[in-house]
Amino acid sequence: MRDDHLVGLLAVFVPFSLISIGGGISVLSGIQHEIVAVRGWLTAQDFVQLFAISRAAPGPGTMIATLIGWQISGWLGAVVATLAFFLPSSLLCYGVFRLSNAHREKAWHRAVRQGLAPVGTGLVISSVIAILQLSDGGPLTLLLAALSAIVVVVAPRVPVPLYLLCGAGLAVLYHTAMP
Repeated sequence: MRDDHLVGLLAVFVPFSLISIGGGISVLSGIQHEIVAVRGWLTAQDFVQLFAISRAAPGPGTMIATLIGWQISGWLGAVVATLAFFLPSSLLCYGVFRLSNAHREKAWHRAVRQGLAPVGTGLVISSVIAILQLSDGGPLTLLLAALSAIVVVVAPRVPVPLYLLCGAGLAVLYHTAMP
C-alpha cells in the first residue's frame, strides 16, 4: 500500500509542478481537489491545517507538498512529494530560461510573458478561493481577505507584521462581540 501512495504522490505532484504558472501557490486548489476530493487521503480540515503550517513555517509556502507527503506516507512520502513538486518545474524553468534567453528581445517572447501573467494571476485567485471555502471561517475570513486585498492594492508597502497585528485585532474584536 505504501508504494501505491508513493506512486500516487508522484501522479499528483509532477503534473501540478509542470503547470504551476504564477508559482506553486497557483495550483493549490488543484492539489486540494486531488488530495481531498479525488483520492480521499486527507480531510478538508486536515488540508487547511497543513496549509496553515506550511504558511507559518520558514521557507516557501508550497512546502505543503512536503507536509502532505509526510502525512500520507511518512518521511519517504515527504521526500517523494517534495521532489515531485519542485524538481520538474525547476528543470522546466531552467530549460525554458536557457532556450528563451537568446530570444528575449523578440516580439513573441514578450507576448508569451505578457500572456502568461493573467494565467498565473487567475490560478492564484482560484487557490485563494479554495482555501477560503475550505477554512469555513465565516464572515471574518471574508472580511480579512477583502481588507487585505484592498490594502495591498492601495498601499503595497505596508509591512507584513502590521497585517498580522491588524488581523489579530479584528479577530479579537469579532470574537468578543459575538455571543
